[in-house]
Amino acid sequence: MPQDTKKTAELLLKANSLPLCPGVYIMKDKNGKIIYVGKSRKLKNRVSQYFQNSRKNYKTSRMVGAVDNFEYIVCKTEIEALTLENTLIKQYSPKYNIKLKDAKSYPYIKVTDDEYPRIVFTRTRSSDKAKYFGPFSGTATVYSVLDILHKSLGIPSCKRQFPRDIGKERPCIYYQMGQCCGLCTGNVTKDEYNSLIKCAIDVLRGNTSAAIQKLSEQMMQFAEDERFEAAAKCRDTVAALERLHQKQNVVASPDTEMDVFGLWQDDYCTSISCVYVRGGAVIDKNDYVFGMETEVDEGALSAFLVEHYMRRDTIPKEIIVSFVLEDADREMLETYFSQKAGRRIIVRHPERGNTRQLCDTVVSNAQQKAQQVRLEAQKDETVLVSLAQLLKLETVPERIEAYDISNIGSENITAGMVVYVNGKQSKNDYRYFNIKSVDGTDDYASMKEAIRRRLNHLASDATGSFSEYPDLMLIDGGRGHVSVVREVLDEFGIDIPVFGMVKDDFHKTRALCNQTQEINIAKDRAIFTLIYKIQEEVHRFTVGHTSSAKRSTYKHSSLEKINGIGPSKAKKLLLHFGTLTSLKAASIEDIAAVSGISERDAEAVYSYLKNTKAVTKK
Repeated sequence: MPQDTKKTAELLLKANSLPLCPGVYIMKDKNGKIIYVGKSRKLKNRVSQYFQNSRKNYKTSRMVGAVDNFEYIVCKTEIEALTLENTLIKQYSPKYNIKLKDAKSYPYIKVTDDEYPRIVFTRTRSSDKAKYFGPFSGTATVYSVLDILHKSLGIPSCKRQFPRDIGKERPCIYYQMGQCCGLCTGNVTKDEYNSLIKCAIDVLRGNTSAAIQKLSEQMMQFAEDERFEAAAKCRDTVAALERLHQKQNVVASPDTEMDVFGLWQDDYCTSISCVYVRGGAVIDKNDYVFGMETEVDEGALSAFLVEHYMRRDTIPKEIIVSFVLEDADREMLETYFSQKAGRRIIVRHPERGNTRQLCDTVVSNAQQKAQQVRLEAQKDETVLVSLAQLLKLETVPERIEAYDISNIGSENITAGMVVYVNGKQSKNDYRYFNIKSVDGTDDYASMKEAIRRRLNHLASDATGSFSEYPDLMLIDGGRGHVSVVREVLDEFGIDIPVFGMVKDDFHKTRALCNQTQEINIAKDRAIFTLIYKIQEEVHRFTVGHTSSAKRSTYKHSSLEKINGIGPSKAKKLLLHFGTLTSLKAASIEDIAAVSGISERDAEAVYSYLKNTKAVTKK
């Protein structure tokens, strides 16, 4: 997008008036929307570069062409500017900035802060005293690591609670198979168990060698104390960890701790791969791919590194980058990371040696990931073009919205909306509508309400998912559903192509239809696969919300109806008796024995359950 010469001159004049001090600059388009946020140690020099006639790459030229105005915030230090830049990128999610997806979707391993700690999978990081490791590249990696820890170290994976359940039940089959230390038997001391947990933490930090050394020392001590059974357990665990260490891809000396970032760029996208090296071995990797609109320069890469480590609890001794950073930016990052880690962190760009070779390998990984994403995108684009041709659409449907209605009886009627952008799920744009105006189970009326509310958001200049016009609407249903949606569109004077996703007698995708004809999609496997995935996804999403709403109704439809019984007492009763069926069979005395339940409460509960048809769902 070429920029007006007069506008460029105005922006350059404004940029030349900026101070030569650290700060953050905020680029805006003609609508006042923030499209890029950057930081600089000398605002005047950095911002003026954008509007000078010097040669720029395609991505930078495209971003600058969209700039209509800019603002700036002066900071005391470069570190303050770096932190503010990250905050503003998170807040405004500018189009041309590198943005990592929401951390809530990343998997972590959690070591709980219990008396007898457990090691579990989680996607939620709470402000508790537990230790979190990750984020990991995927759930498969997390479960693989957990499996290794449970089997190699004998960390319990069952749902028993310790110390409450120690010595109360027979040990499970994992103990008999030698894959659990048998904490429940009472033969494992608290110190022995905590030793295993410490070894697990060493392994999670990538320091398998340290875990082996600790267990070896403990084994020798047990042998000296003539605790031969405990020594044998240590020996077996050491052997298991040594086998694990041998399987890991060793790329450096045993004391090496570093993360290696490789950058690959072309006109299509930017790809960054990160390899995590602990104890000299590669323990995990992550790939990040950003679209062609993303501005990637030294400042953007610095911001990326900051955001990357804001999501992680640990920072390695060394951060290796394949790209060159100016000395000032590198020193600023070292200062920032050192303050965060509480020890010295080195950021460097190697030019030769084994580390340079490893860098080149990671860059190659980034290139392969970019090529994979490009091929997938080209494949998706081909399918969308074919779909447009089949349905005789005027444009390729980059944004597809699909709708479904779900209900349980005449209650909890839900309309779900799922969104596909360029052939891929866009889960952040998913929405649901709790139907309010329909009595009974009228699918047509429910669909009308949902679409009307959807279009009302368009008319009210909503933000987020509701601000985008769909190129195609798909309805889970036939011609009748298409007709009622067309009626609503006509009310709003909006012309969006609408097709129904028709199912066969076995409730499987068969065809697409409009108000007059049915279009066979079985002949084109790629189109059929896309429509099938969309129909299954909108059904899953909608039914899932309806079921959740119904469960919520169950929770508030029985015990809490009893006078004097609120959520807290209801929870205590269900935890004590397990199910409402067991509670119904209890006497007044049994109910009154529950902590926090008075005799008056017990009588009310007993009377209610005996004289009404209460819900007996577990």
